[in-house]
Amino acid sequence: MTAAPQIPSAAWSVPIHRARPRARDASAAPAILLLLVLFLFSGGVLWHLGVNYDGFSGSAAAKVHPATYLAPLCLLWAMVSSGDPVGFCLRTARDAPASLLLLVVGTALLVQIALRSGTGLSGSIDTFVGPALVMMLLVRIAPARLGPLETALHGVMLANACLGLAEFATGRLVFPYRLDGEAFPTDTRSAAFQGHPLVNALVTATYVLALIAGGGQLRPWQRLAMLALQTAALVTFGGRSAIVAVVLLGGLSVLVATLRVLRTGRVPLLAAAFGLSALTMAPLALVALAFGGFFDKLAERFVSDGGSANARIEMLALIDRIPFRDLAFGPDTGFVETLRRMHGLEWGIENPIVRMVLYQGVFMTTLLTLAVVLFVAEIVRRCRPGTFLPVLGFALLLNTSESIASKTTVLAKFAIMMVALYRPLMPRRR
Repeated sequence: MTAAPQIPSAAWSVPIHRARPRARDASAAPAILLLLVLFLFSGGVLWHLGVNYDGFSGSAAAKVHPATYLAPLCLLWAMVSSGDPVGFCLRTARDAPASLLLLVVGTALLVQIALRSGTGLSGSIDTFVGPALVMMLLVRIAPARLGPLETALHGVMLANACLGLAEFATGRLVFPYRLDGEAFPTDTRSAAFQGHPLVNALVTATYVLALIAGGGQLRPWQRLAMLALQTAALVTFGGRSAIVAVVLLGGLSVLVATLRVLRTGRVPLLAAAFGLSALTMAPLALVALAFGGFFDKLAERFVSDGGSANARIEMLALIDRIPFRDLAFGPDTGFVETLRRMHGLEWGIENPIVRMVLYQGVFMTTLLTLAVVLFVAEIVRRCRPGTFLPVLGFALLLNTSESIASKTTVLAKFAIMMVALYRPLMPRRR
């Protein structure tokens, strides 16, 4: 017998990595807490708690959203609990460079507003600094631990839609949008937990498009039920652009997916049965909604826009009235306010880029636009494939109102929503 060949022991050796705490394995509890505060504490809710968030009077500290205060505390806690604060900061800067850029540019905007003695300091913090800190926290959580975050998101969106439908059915707004405590009696759109109806429409439409595109881990019947509920609530929020985006983008996506299934020649029996049942029940549901006045609400929003279409035309005339040398670094805000009143734009300039150019100048607007685009690209890079539809809808809807050119938390909500529904990819270990 010949002896068995001796295999070097080095061939069997496997490098063993010693177990040590890693910042990426942090708990998802802080992110869940941030989600609940972001999605449930609108300006209307805060007013009932004694905080004048949407208004001009009161303490300056009250103008910053509680989630923006909470984000750096959660990030600090994650840094301390990691056991390696310096390494935590270096890894965060490496994994979230666009978030760091957004943090720097948002701080620069804050300094510019302060030096010019302008208004909107809290807007720069909530709109840009807060989302950057939220994303820095999210990149430190392992994808395997993000299941509870997704569950919390579905629960919050379910509660928001139910409250919106209840407000529509009863005609009474529980947490209406208030300016210095004064609600607008002529605005009967549902407010739910998101406060302003347009913010509600933007968040709900993005969520619906994400579900249509396959985001999340819901079962098929749960996904369909949530889509029906959220779409019905979207109508009560009154966002015309959001409704059109969901119908066109979502309908086109569903049509493409259906044709792809039919081309295979094999349709699941359960899907076929559900489709036939839906076609049978659809006429009855439409008739019931029509008699309940549901479609009257939708038609009213498209017939009466409150001067929104005219505002999009008049806002371009403001730029023509201001010399470019003043537009470069921001014209006098008092002069801009005078022009707005002359053109009947007291209610807002319905495009974020135009508004930022008028108030912050071309230079700062360019930096902010670049930082936001890279920030959204960073979110997409950390998610699994399939984010094109919600990202496209979100980008389109951002440009239909002042959105990120004023005080808002929609960027932070978008980051949490995408990370929760599309689990981020783990980077390869070196």
